Amino acid sequence: MSSTSKKHDNFVSQPMGEKSVRALPGIGEVLGGRLMTNGFGEASDVLGQYLKLDKDPERFHGWLKETCNANSKQRSDCYDGLEDWCANNL
Repeated sequence: MSSTSKKHDNFVSQPMGEKSVRALPGIGEVLGGRLMTNGFGEASDVLGQYLKLDKDPERFHGWLKETCNANSKQRSDCYDGLEDWCANNL
């Protein structure tokens, strides 16, 4: 895997708790606001969707694009963060 961002490393290394959706790698203020508008206010809400979609990258990327219009890099960063978090915590 290529190098990761500090945000990714922080997200992956900490318990999910009640992290804001904006704590997800690839998700900032704008996308976080869009996700919140669609009922996904916490990172755990997006994790639930990731698991519901069977951790399938194509399905998750499609959902994230449809839900908040995330671009390819944002979708990949978010997916990779959730994948690594699950590998470390589940």
